[in-house]
Amino acid sequence: MNAALNTEYTIYFAGGLFDHKELIGNAILASYINKLSKEKYRCILPQDLEQSTNRAVDIRNQDLSCLLACDLAIFNFDGTELDSGTVVEFLYAKTLDIPAIIIRSDFRGSGDQSREGDPWNLMASFYPRTRKLEFNSMEWYQREVNALSNDQNIFDTADRLYRKIANSVIAELDIVVQDPPLLSTDQGQVFSLYEWASVFPGSGLKEIVPSINDIIISKKNKGLID
Repeated sequence: MNAALNTEYTIYFAGGLFDHKELIGNAILASYINKLSKEKYRCILPQDLEQSTNRAVDIRNQDLSCLLACDLAIFNFDGTELDSGTVVEFLYAKTLDIPAIIIRSDFRGSGDQSREGDPWNLMASFYPRTRKLEFNSMEWYQREVNALSNDQNIFDTADRLYRKIANSVIAELDIVVQDPPLLSTDQGQVFSLYEWASVFPGSGLKEIVPSINDIIISKKNKGLID
């Protein structure tokens, strides 16, 4: 990997976004990652993307187009059952060899793997250029609550907790961006794959994807593609 030290990376931040806890939790963690990395990592939240229409296909296309163009991706794998949309986006990212971080803060077990395996379905495991950050959110929360004096409030607790999570995510991002890419621009391999990724979902995705050449050149300059 031959990226400059001051390289900035865009991150597609995927996860559930269907209730107030998910929405504000996504936004807070993304803002802490941006801030504590000094904008080295800039998270893009699907929930913040402007929707030109309310049509389901347009929302899907906009999210996939954004994911295809981003340098890295973060996937929230919380819940006894993973959010199905997040899993689809994860596999789309892995098809494009996009470096990714999986975050799981849910202390409940699930999935079909052994006790030593990941707490989710095995078909979402074992992919290259993928790091995992797993922690017990209840344990981390209670630790931060107990670390504060009585005159401090929940906002102090939230600040300490999100700083800890964000710094842990940043540490994993620093590692995964160094993983060697599987894709190369030799013989048009990358262009063909990205072109196909814009075509196979159908339903108008190709028409809204930005210039594939520009996306590939940008990622190559950052060392994310050979």
